[in-house]
Amino acid sequence: MKNAFNIGRHAITALDMIGLWIGLLSLRLLLAWEFGEAGFEKLHGSNWFADIQGQFPWPFNLIPADLNWAMATGFEIVGAIALVIGLGTRFFSASLIALTVVAMLSVHWPESWSTFDELLKGYALTDKGHGNFKLPVIYLAMLLPLVFMGPGRLSLDALVRRWIAPV
Repeated sequence: MKNAFNIGRHAITALDMIGLWIGLLSLRLLLAWEFGEAGFEKLHGSNWFADIQGQFPWPFNLIPADLNWAMATGFEIVGAIALVIGLGTRFFSASLIALTVVAMLSVHWPESWSTFDELLKGYALTDKGHGNFKLPVIYLAMLLPLVFMGPGRLSLDALVRRWIAPV
């Protein structure tokens, strides 16, 4: 019994170590794909932020639509690149959280709801008059480990940390 316990403990320890290398990398790569795709779509598309400027939360509703568009596009593209290489991961993850919250409140949130049940109808991937904030909530849940745990060991941040403060 004791031997089986040790094998299980070693297996969990090995999975923990693999997670420090691969687990956080997988989050970074998936998020980089999603935000990069959105950023390049904005880069090659036309600015529709002027149409929803009044829906942006404060202080973003005070910023000109062209500047909001440029900041969103820039943070999505540069943030995606940073996530791929794992550089400035906590900063860009926090920045992408802010961007996602603004997007969720101004684009994905239901226009009106009076009950919690009505609000939950917006937790969907398609807008059928109730909003569609499911994907932004998933992105937020994926970004939080990168803010609190960092990028993992397979990253430039980890390399810089080892170079600045060797163990």
